[in-house]
Amino acid sequence: MAKQTKKQQEVAKLDPEKLYTVDEAIAVLREHKAKFDETVEVAMNLGVDPRHADQMVRGMVSLPSGTGKTVKVAVFAKGDNAEKATAAGADKVGAEDLMEDMQNGNLDYDRVIATPDMMGVVGRLGKVLGPKGLMPNPKLGTVTPNVEQAVKDAKGGQVEFRVEKMGIIHSGIGKMSFKDEDLKANFKSFTDAIVKAKPSGAKGKYVKKVSLTSSMGPGLKIDLAEVEGA
Repeated sequence: MAKQTKKQQEVAKLDPEKLYTVDEAIAVLREHKAKFDETVEVAMNLGVDPRHADQMVRGMVSLPSGTGKTVKVAVFAKGDNAEKATAAGADKVGAEDLMEDMQNGNLDYDRVIATPDMMGVVGRLGKVLGPKGLMPNPKLGTVTPNVEQAVKDAKGGQVEFRVEKMGIIHSGIGKMSFKDEDLKANFKSFTDAIVKAKPSGAKGKYVKKVSLTSSMGPGLKIDLAEVEGA
C-alpha cells in the first residue's frame, strides 16, 4: 500500500460529513493549499434529470471578481462588428476564413461568439463546435449584434454553466490568490444564478448538496443555509 503524504494524512483527518460555512471552507482550503495558484471550484448536486428538456439547467453568470484565468475568444463578424470585437479584445475575428481555420482543427478557444448574420457560416461548424460546447447560442448571449459587450463579458469573468447527466453543475469561481471576500462574492453570484435557473420540471428538493474544493484540496460540504433560496 502506497504511503500517504503528510498532506494526504492531514486531509484524511477532516470529517467528510461536516457542514461548513463558506468562510470556514475557504479557511480550510487555504490550510491545505498547494504550491501553485489553485482554482477554487464549487459543485452543486441538483434534483433534476437533464435528460428531460423541462429539467435542463443552463445559462451564463458574470462573476463580480472575475475568474482569474485568461479566456480565449473567437468571434464571427464582419465590417464594423469585426472591428468592435477586435477592439474589445477578441483573440480571433473572422468569417469564412475563421470557419475554415476551425474545420482544420484550430479550436483552442474558451468561447465562440457570432453576430446573427454570421449564423449561416457558423451553422456549418455544428459537428465541430457542438461536441466541445462552443456552438454560439442566442439563449446564452453568444449570438448577439452587440459583440463588443459579449467579448468584454467573456473576458471579464462570465462563465457558462450546464448541468451534467447526474444532475451536477460545477465551475471554477476564482483562484486561491483571490481575497476571501472576492471568492465569497463569486460563490454567491454563481449559486444565486443556479437557484434562479430552477427549471419548471424540477420536482422535490432542487439544491441537494453544495461543495467547495480547490485543484488539489479536499472537497468540503457547504451548509445549504449559505445558499440563498436553496
